[in-house]
Amino acid sequence: MNILITGIHGFVGTNLTPLLNSNYTIYGLDIVAKPSADILKTIHWVDLERIPKCDIVLHLAGKAHSVPKTAEEEQVFYDVNLGLTKKLCSALEQSGIPKSFVFVSTVAVYGLEHGEDITEESPLVGNTPYALSKIQAEVFLTEWCARNNVTLTILRPSLIAGPNPPGNLGAMIQGIKTGKYLNIGGGKARKSVLMVQDIAKLLPLVAHKGGVYNICDSNHPSFSELEGVICKQLNKSGVVSIPLLLAKVIAKVGDMLGSRAPINTDKLSKITNSLTFSNAKAKRELGWQPLDVIENFKIN
Repeated sequence: MNILITGIHGFVGTNLTPLLNSNYTIYGLDIVAKPSADILKTIHWVDLERIPKCDIVLHLAGKAHSVPKTAEEEQVFYDVNLGLTKKLCSALEQSGIPKSFVFVSTVAVYGLEHGEDITEESPLVGNTPYALSKIQAEVFLTEWCARNNVTLTILRPSLIAGPNPPGNLGAMIQGIKTGKYLNIGGGKARKSVLMVQDIAKLLPLVAHKGGVYNICDSNHPSFSELEGVICKQLNKSGVVSIPLLLAKVIAKVGDMLGSRAPINTDKLSKITNSLTFSNAKAKRELGWQPLDVIENFKIN
C-alpha cells in the first residue's frame, strides 16, 4: 500500500522509514528534501498540491522540544501542530482521501506532571502551547475524518527513545556524557518511555481499526535505570548523586535566578515524581507487545 509520512526526516520518521519500506510504498512530506533509498519521493510542505493519493497518512510532523518565551514563539506551536494539519487535510481533499489517518499526538495532552497508569479516559487539560495545539489538532482530525469516512487513529506516545533522541532524553545523554548530569535522591522516579521502532510495529495493527491509544513500554523505567543504560554505553562509571534536600535548596535558588538556572522547583518536581501511562488498551485491543526500553535502548 502507499503511505504518506509527514515529518519524514525528523527523529521518528528517520527511524521508522527503514522499518516500513518493505511493506509500503513510501512518500515523504517535510520541510527538507533529503535523498533516501527508502523513500520514493519527498515533497516540500509548500508543494502540498503535489502529494499523491495514498492509502494511509502517518502524520508525524509537529513542533515540540522547546519552551516558548514570547507570544510569537507560542504561536509557532499552533501554526505547525494545528495549522499544518489543516493544510494537509485540505490538500488530501484535492489529491484523494486516504483510507486511514494515523496521528502521532502526545501524552502531554493530559497536562499531568505526576501520576501512575494514566489511561486514555483521563481529561485533556494540558495548557501549554504544545499540549493545546495537539489537543486542537486531535479535535479537528476527529471531525474531519468522521466527515470524510476516514479511519482515524490517535497515538499518544510518552518519551520516545531511539538513536540520538531529542528532548529531555537527549539532554540526559548529553549531560552524562559531559559530566554535568546529577542523580537526585537516588533516581527512583519512574517515567513511561517508548522505543521508536514500536510505532512501526503498531502501524499495521491500527491502520484499519482506529482509536485512541497511549503507547509506551510496560516497565516504566526509573531515572536510575536509564542512567545505568546510558552510562554503560558511554563507558562511564556512574553519575554524581546529590540528596533530595540539597536539590530542593538549589532549586529554590534557581527560582530566583529565572531562566538562567539549570534547575528550579518546577523542574525538580518533574525529575523526582513518577509519571507513567497505561498501555493496557493498546495491548488488549491490538495484541501489541512493546519492546522493553532497558533491554533495547541504544543511544546511537
